[in-house]
Amino acid sequence: MGRAYAAALGPLAFTCVIARGLAGGSSVEGTFAVASAALFVFAAIGYIVGQLAEFLVNESVRKQFQTAMAEWDAKHGSDKQAKTQPTNK
Repeated sequence: MGRAYAAALGPLAFTCVIARGLAGGSSVEGTFAVASAALFVFAAIGYIVGQLAEFLVNESVRKQFQTAMAEWDAKHGSDKQAKTQPTNK
């Protein structure tokens, strides 16, 4: 997910800086230098945010799964233990 965010945010920042430079009448060299720096900075930020989002989603799903399995085990685990224990008659 981090790579996807980096791939989206970097070029978006580059495009926005180029558009700002064209609208403001800035020099081509200066605009491209700032746009290139923005590309790398925002790609790095996008990567970090994407990795964090992926971690949080995975952690949430893992916790929900563990809770569901604990509930299932509490509900069905006692039935299983009763069937496997021998009765003394």
